[in-house]
Amino acid sequence: MDLIDKALEFEKRKLKSLSTSDRVMISREVKALILDLNKLYKVKKDEKIMDIMKRLTTIKQKVEKRLKGFPLTAQEL
Repeated sequence: MDLIDKALEFEKRKLKSLSTSDRVMISREVKALILDLNKLYKVKKDEKIMDIMKRLTTIKQKVEKRLKGFPLTAQEL
């Protein structure tokens, strides 16, 4: 259950005013957590693990959205 505790602790982390390198590190860390939780989920089939993975995926999407920035077509208009 150490992995689940680590994931829950990650959720509580403050994600405001981060540098680009911090965002890259967070994205990689959350991706690794999600993949490890997925392995655990395949064995146990616990819905709580699936809920944690969904919440972490939402955090990952927000961080990556900020990393990618605006599309060029939107800036040209």
